[in-house]
Amino acid sequence: MSAAPFTVLIPARLASTRLPGKPLADIAGLPMVVRVARQAAQSAATQVVVAADDARIVQACAAHGVTALLTRTDHASGSDRLAQACDLLALPDEAIVVNVQGDEPLVAPALIDAVAALLRARPEASMGTAAHAIDSWQDFISPHVVKVVLDAQGLAHYFSRAPIPHARDQAEGQAWWQQAPLQRLAPLRHIGLYSYRAGFLRRFPQLAAAPTEQLEQLEQLRALWHGHAIAVHVTQQAPAAGVDTPQDLERVRALLGHG
Repeated sequence: MSAAPFTVLIPARLASTRLPGKPLADIAGLPMVVRVARQAAQSAATQVVVAADDARIVQACAAHGVTALLTRTDHASGSDRLAQACDLLALPDEAIVVNVQGDEPLVAPALIDAVAALLRARPEASMGTAAHAIDSWQDFISPHVVKVVLDAQGLAHYFSRAPIPHARDQAEGQAWWQQAPLQRLAPLRHIGLYSYRAGFLRRFPQLAAAPTEQLEQLEQLRALWHGHAIAVHVTQQAPAAGVDTPQDLERVRALLGHG
């Protein structure tokens, strides 16, 4: 059975507090957003489109053969930008869209395919995403590592920056999930890759922001708050790190042979 067709959309915003001009940062001779698009093009996507907030991003993409759309500059979030992109592309409501972040030049094409396939396999889900087992106590307690707990059906139960699930009877600093009886509860790192049906993506910005979303600063909690299911693909391969800081950029440049 062939995979359902899907579109990859890559939101790209020129302003970044920690790394100004991030989408256009040079990585081994190519703007970062172009590298992301080329990586995504190795997936089974029928099209890969950058949704940009600045004409300079669109021009850089065009210079390297990447399709890009100019979206409004006042979008509150990436999902708002992608909702506009769905309209600009005239995608039907049932079309599957995968949101690949514009700062993930090492994203695995197979992971994009797996997240896209979730919505075909799980018709009850409005969204799909991915996760990977956490193996370090420091990652578990870090607020920069978002955790997700699944329910019995493999749907997201909750996302948090806090260390969840919390083992009440285990000593602090102990990687309790490495003990045999508890291994099936190993905490999961959320990977910020999402699939949606275009119709839901269009409606999502109209949903009221959730109190949990505002508290945790995690937009996906809005979907859970309003009763929408999120299917989760648990990958065995640790995801490549994205680019948030100048140090991240230098690390990726080194990996890809910059200079």
